[in-house]
Amino acid sequence: MAFGCWRFVGSDEAGGQALIETALGLGMNLVDTADIYGRGHGGGGFGESEELLGKVLAASPGLRDQMVLATKGGIRMGVPYDSSPAYLVAACDASLRRLRTEVIDLYQVHRPDLLAHTEALAEHLATPLAATQPELSAANLAPLRDGTGDLALRDGLAVLAWSPLGGGRLGGADGGDGDGTVPRPLLGVLDELAAREGVDRATVALAFVLALPFRPVAILGTQNPDRLRQAQRALGLHLDRMDAYRIIEASEGVPLP
Repeated sequence: MAFGCWRFVGSDEAGGQALIETALGLGMNLVDTADIYGRGHGGGGFGESEELLGKVLAASPGLRDQMVLATKGGIRMGVPYDSSPAYLVAACDASLRRLRTEVIDLYQVHRPDLLAHTEALAEHLATPLAATQPELSAANLAPLRDGTGDLALRDGLAVLAWSPLGGGRLGGADGGDGDGTVPRPLLGVLDELAAREGVDRATVALAFVLALPFRPVAILGTQNPDRLRQAQRALGLHLDRMDAYRIIEASEGVPLP
């Protein structure tokens, strides 16, 4: 599992450092941010998440050596997407300055640029593409159907799953129905499996993502250290084939033949 920084805003340096230290201490050594993080979730604007992380790394340089630092660029205010070489180079340089580091371990194009040639990036890189980052959860199974997972297996790409708890809609241990947008049968199956295993619904939902054959890395966006600790239980939870297919059927609402 990895620590996601899209809500890593609105905190002081000490609070940010404590959160990063907690994540690293739990083995979440991939820290994923983006230049646009800071717009929303209580942030003050473009670049704020990177700036806070940069302050933490400057104050405690030893933390940098413990992490795989990932960030993203390509969302350009008012455009909205720009994957042109000139813009991505400028965005990457700006991220390096905000993060106060000389190296970004994994640099990602944040969103597909519909005006960029689909083969241009891979053809002009000196190194192969390393990762893809789809939205993936028990409530969003698109990567299982649209070829994302198959492509990752074929080309050896890491799959970094964002929103593995459906933006929080799959969390909770009280058997509630989230915000009403998740199919109730799905919540029912998750709750049943959670009761069987003696864990909460979120743990089962994370275990499902981790069980998929292309071995996703689940990016956790919570800013609550206790929830980061609780999430570790998913690493030891085994869901068998029948459990996984029950979740898939309940999510899609269609029985599999």
